[in-house]
Amino acid sequence: MEPNEVKNYDGQQKKKYALGVIIIIAGILLLIEKTGWLPFEIHHIIFSWQMLLIAIGFVSFFSSESRTPGTILILIGTIFIIPRIFEVTFNITHMFWPVMLIAIGVLLLVRRSPGQFWQMRVHHLNNQNLDDGYIHEENIFSGGKQRVMHQVFRGGHINCIFGGSEVDLTQATLADGVSELEVNTIFGGVTLIVPADWKVQLKMTSIMGGFSDKRSYVKENPDQSRVLIIKGSTIFGGGELKSY
Repeated sequence: MEPNEVKNYDGQQKKKYALGVIIIIAGILLLIEKTGWLPFEIHHIIFSWQMLLIAIGFVSFFSSESRTPGTILILIGTIFIIPRIFEVTFNITHMFWPVMLIAIGVLLLVRRSPGQFWQMRVHHLNNQNLDDGYIHEENIFSGGKQRVMHQVFRGGHINCIFGGSEVDLTQATLADGVSELEVNTIFGGVTLIVPADWKVQLKMTSIMGGFSDKRSYVKENPDQSRVLIIKGSTIFGGGELKSY
């Protein structure tokens, strides 16, 4: 197994265990709620969309590629859940954009210097080659558009936060076996263009958003062993799968 594959596998295993623990806790709390032992003051906090965002962000922390969108999700959930927990004398939602801008700025400084960040964006916009068959793209308040030419595609990740990405894979070849592409959008969007004969499975979680299969034409491929699984989350954002 290649180093990138080992890293991706370990990250997915950690995310699976974290998700399993959260589901078990949610089941226990729901069981307690059904017995009537859970006070309403706690019920309307735990079973809320704000807590769902925090839970998804927590799970995302167990994969290095998803930590940035995970941090944003936790911040969004925390900002909107505070009025449910504490009595505040002002409208805390007015603090949403200032806090988001500060948080994203801090994340950019921690992850890489501004110069390095700009170089990364130029690389994604102009380089048509993949890193050992994997795509790694981060768009924060920015956008990327690229076409992969004559490469074997194995998966990777695309994160768009207040940004967008378009990836044209029509000239690429899908690797043998199962390939996984993780897509996370928060107030952003992703467009993937794939060959008509690729076998693609969508496993996306959407909150106030969606990821749609808009392929106008799908051609049956005799080799059914090659599969691309697109998974991840769209939060106040969207994505679409196309083919020509």
